Amino acid sequence: MRANRAASDPQVAGPSVPVMRKRSSILAGLAAAAVLAAPAAASAGSAAPGAPAAAAAPSASGTKTFSFRGMNLKIPSGWKVHREGDIVTVVTGKCRFPEPFVPGCRSFWVFGPKAITRVPVGGGYITYTGKNQFHPFSGVVPCPFTDKTAWHADGKRATTGLRQVGRGHKAKYAAWPNTCVTHGSGRKTASFTQREWFLPTSKILVVDVWNTPGLANVLKNATWS
Repeated sequence: MRANRAASDPQVAGPSVPVMRKRSSILAGLAAAAVLAAPAAASAGSAAPGAPAAAAAPSASGTKTFSFRGMNLKIPSGWKVHREGDIVTVVTGKCRFPEPFVPGCRSFWVFGPKAITRVPVGGGYITYTGKNQFHPFSGVVPCPFTDKTAWHADGKRATTGLRQVGRGHKAKYAAWPNTCVTHGSGRKTASFTQREWFLPTSKILVVDVWNTPGLANVLKNATWS
């Protein structure tokens, strides 16, 4: 209920993001290796190996500070930060290509306003407001765990609310259920949740599809400068 009272982020004019085009090219190359028939309605199935599983949260020892647009996060020293423009990929485990939405990369993603405003999609543009899941693609894209299955967005939020991101800052939080389906038949092979923390004033969006251990606490304990 508190999330429903939060002010919606207004449409913001801004430049398109070249990094999005690069990411789309990478995804297109990965998807070309599989059959790209549109997935049918997913049938019930058990989670496949590779789906994110909860693990122990990182310990407080061996940390470093990652800063982005005034937000400072204390993260484990083993996490790798990859910056490109207004997009940051924080790699937390095995990763082939450190890019958002690219399969096989355990990570979470941080987007600034330039990366979520007027993003080119399907001949038009979208600007993230929190009303819909951030999934800036018009065609079939691979699941986060493997490029052999397709990402099927279920479309309904399972959880909403406000979450603390450091003192004096609250994010609009949403958890979006998703499934992985086989190309052609649409058979469900795995399920996962896309978690989003959106700070409407700073216009910072944090996205996690890997159920990253400790991330919620990392954000809760953020500092600002």
